[in-house]
Amino acid sequence: MSSYKVEQRRLSFRGRDFHFVSYEGRPANERRGEPALPPMWYLMGPAKRWPVMLHVAGQSEAEVERGLLDWLHDQEFAQVGNG
Repeated sequence: MSSYKVEQRRLSFRGRDFHFVSYEGRPANERRGEPALPPMWYLMGPAKRWPVMLHVAGQSEAEVERGLLDWLHDQEFAQVGNG
């Protein structure tokens, strides 16, 4: 059994609310042709999730929040005047 602890963050950015969840990595599945995936933070959406950044055990809350906000800043949908 895994000892991985799922984490969640809810952040507001430019007047919008975003929900992020960390997921445990998974080993490669050669039979299905699926590569290994490291533990990651994902942006959650309706019936979909988008990979954001690596989930690093022991990283401070401030570092995680900064990384998630930096990712939002770099996305086109978050730019002023789009949408």
